Amino acid sequence: MEFRVLRYFLTVAREGSITGAANFLNVTQPTLSRQLKDLEEELGKKLFTRSSHSIILTDEGMLLRKRAEEIVDMVDKVAEEFGSMEETLKGDIYIGGGETDAMKQIARVVRDLQIRYPNIRYHLYSGNEDDVAERLDKGLLDFGILIQPADLSKYNYLNMPAKDVWGVVMRKDSPLASKDTIQAADLLDVPLICSRQALKQTFSKNEFADWFGEDFDKLNIITTYNLAFNAAIMVEEGIGYAVTIDKIVNTSNDSNLCFRPLNPRLESGLNIVWKKHQVLSAAANMFLKEFQSKFSTV
Repeated sequence: MEFRVLRYFLTVAREGSITGAANFLNVTQPTLSRQLKDLEEELGKKLFTRSSHSIILTDEGMLLRKRAEEIVDMVDKVAEEFGSMEETLKGDIYIGGGETDAMKQIARVVRDLQIRYPNIRYHLYSGNEDDVAERLDKGLLDFGILIQPADLSKYNYLNMPAKDVWGVVMRKDSPLASKDTIQAADLLDVPLICSRQALKQTFSKNEFADWFGEDFDKLNIITTYNLAFNAAIMVEEGIGYAVTIDKIVNTSNDSNLCFRPLNPRLESGLNIVWKKHQVLSAAANMFLKEFQSKFSTV
């Protein structure tokens, strides 16, 4: 399977037609069609359903698209890393993480490095813990930010000097908005929009379930989410109360929403991690050294 043909395949999948892809790639339609047919024969699977004006990916085609994107990303990353091995430090750094105010610490490191090494570029990937871990394991990320507790056995890591504070986001006209803090009993009879991170079982431990106690199974969880921005929209529309962390949803004076912390207080630590035995690029090594120099390490 040729790398060039994978790029052809991805272009066709993106453009949705042989004609559009051929024009973009500056190749003839017969040449492109033949390459795709050879690819299907090599894999022994039909990748497209063709019509007179467009093409639709089959299930096998959708799987190949996902894998091809990962392969192309990896090849591009390798090329960038070797291209950065010059006297002037440059290159690309890939960082993944969920929604957290701790990204300010990453931003401060980036800001200071940018002054000294303006040719380094930074790529941020947003996703939940499983998404970030998968991309780390495949070598598509240099660093990940994971919320504790997390399985760190495959990674080198540093503790980040920050903690996420858990609480509830609600409309300012909600009955619970009059409270300074939210206790477990307050959540028993209200519709909840819960982060999948809050519900996740890690090493037989679920901090939110432990905080809530024996009535955890009685909660009325009507929606789960992995992006707090989307959860905030649900709250604004009166769907329910969102269990989330502080400072990632707009709860300013201009917002219709407010945040109330849990009582007793529930906090989650964070780790910046990178894969064990991974050879970091010169740019990624510089980022790690800068981070270590700024913050306490473990």
